[in-house]
Amino acid sequence: MGHTNTQPIPEERARNPFWCRNHKGESYTYEASLALIREFHGHPAPGLVIGVKMVTLAMAQLDEEVLFDAVCETHSCLPDAIQMLSRCTIGNGWLKVTDLGRFALTLYDKGSGKGVRVFLDPKKLGKWPEFYSWFYKRKPKKDQDFPRLMDEIRNAGDAVVAMNAVRIKSEYLVRRSHGEISTCPMCGEAYPRIQGGICSGCRGESPYETTCVADTPEVAAGPVLAVVPAEQAVGRRLLHDMTQIIPGREKGPAFRKGQTILPGDICRLQKMGRQQVYVDDDAAKPEGWVHEDEAAMAFANAIAGEGVCFTGPPREGKVSFTARYKGVLWVDTPKLEAFNSVPGVMCATRKRYTVLAENEKLAASRAIPLFLPEHDFQVAMAGLSDGPLLKVLPMRRAKIGILVTGTEVFRGLIQDRFVPIIRSKAEQYGCDIVDAIITPDDRVAIREGVRALLNAGADLLVTTAGLSVDPDDVTKQGLMDAGCREIIYGAPILPGAMTLIARMGDAQVIGVPACGLYHDITSFDLLFPRLLAGLPITRQDMAEIGHGGFCMECSVCIFPQCAFGR
Repeated sequence: MGHTNTQPIPEERARNPFWCRNHKGESYTYEASLALIREFHGHPAPGLVIGVKMVTLAMAQLDEEVLFDAVCETHSCLPDAIQMLSRCTIGNGWLKVTDLGRFALTLYDKGSGKGVRVFLDPKKLGKWPEFYSWFYKRKPKKDQDFPRLMDEIRNAGDAVVAMNAVRIKSEYLVRRSHGEISTCPMCGEAYPRIQGGICSGCRGESPYETTCVADTPEVAAGPVLAVVPAEQAVGRRLLHDMTQIIPGREKGPAFRKGQTILPGDICRLQKMGRQQVYVDDDAAKPEGWVHEDEAAMAFANAIAGEGVCFTGPPREGKVSFTARYKGVLWVDTPKLEAFNSVPGVMCATRKRYTVLAENEKLAASRAIPLFLPEHDFQVAMAGLSDGPLLKVLPMRRAKIGILVTGTEVFRGLIQDRFVPIIRSKAEQYGCDIVDAIITPDDRVAIREGVRALLNAGADLLVTTAGLSVDPDDVTKQGLMDAGCREIIYGAPILPGAMTLIARMGDAQVIGVPACGLYHDITSFDLLFPRLLAGLPITRQDMAEIGHGGFCMECSVCIFPQCAFGR
């Protein structure tokens, strides 16, 4: 939301005996309002008493013909005030509670998003000590002077309220339908199919410690399998891969599924600690169970998306995934967590946004037991049914324009070192430098330099130097003058706190702070591959990078084989 300057509420208590009014135009005195609150809420909560006043003031700012929705910034009391007086309820979807912990509400035009935000103004509460103490929770409830509190709320009325004009974000204006309804294979209950193959509750978002799973079959400890002493296994085929581990030297399948045991294999089996072995006796597949290899191949086919390869048959029940080409790893982390919450299955991946070389390993998946219960297999597969879990996104060959700002560089007082640094990093990803321009610290010059680079064909603009907190640093202003939008300035990354990300038409923009001259690896190295892969970088993405965004500045840099940005 965008805010204008706070405007005071006009004084009207002396000429208006009513405390609140509903959307039908029905007015209520203070006493009648308390009765209405008791009927709806159960007791005259102070927050609801002032809340109905706030809703009334907000509705008075909107034309009667306006169809409005509401946003409430707290889950305490105010949602009830909105539901009591307006047509907006949580049930009909016209009231959205975004719990920011702020005692504020907004009514806005459903179509345009223009509205009015009303809030309790802390600066105006000083005249009302009990009201102030209640609002800031300075006293335990048992120590509050409730009659005095209610008297102060009544006398204060709209004098402690402020409001400003706002415009709601566009995503709040979109009506989201739950769409198709499915039955969750894990809990057996109906849920919106848009949540994925498993409902959100079974993905771990349920508020309950335990839940009743409908129609979940009782599963025995395992199927009945043919097992024979090792010395009697000659001529029999093995039911599964058998792993041999030599500490410090090797680990791998010494015997493969389907391999026929020969007399010379008996001693080796016994040295591996295999005094008995499971054999494939050509019996029918155990009913209600799925062999680890069958499960692993089914999982692999559902997990692998664009740019991800795997081969079969599984080794030791496991399928490994590799990159089909050089690119950036994308992981559907909610789906990964849901899959791994199913008993008896697993998928382990590299970190999302890892830059991968062609044929580089990125993940592996398997069924953990030799035979997986059919029910658990179906649940795991349902969770993968609405799209792949893994992708490798190719990085485009960007046409890069470099803009170096700095009067001292422009005048030749010091030699530019930024262009060679950026050129070297760009060439590592196969990108082309269309031009490099040096400008003085002048907004007009910076603006014209940006436009010249775009006219030269740049679709990714790298600005260097500048972006500091110095009052005379005009790099950001020059970029804005040139038309940069969707600007994110600042990142929880060291080195690189003053990084800038933006767009200018179809072109991407990344601003590299001056620390790039000193440090070999900075925020640029974390964000540049994402830009090449076409991944959007939001403020939330930036916030997440903070966990792992601290570089240790090791004497010998091993990036990217380290934790920086991970």
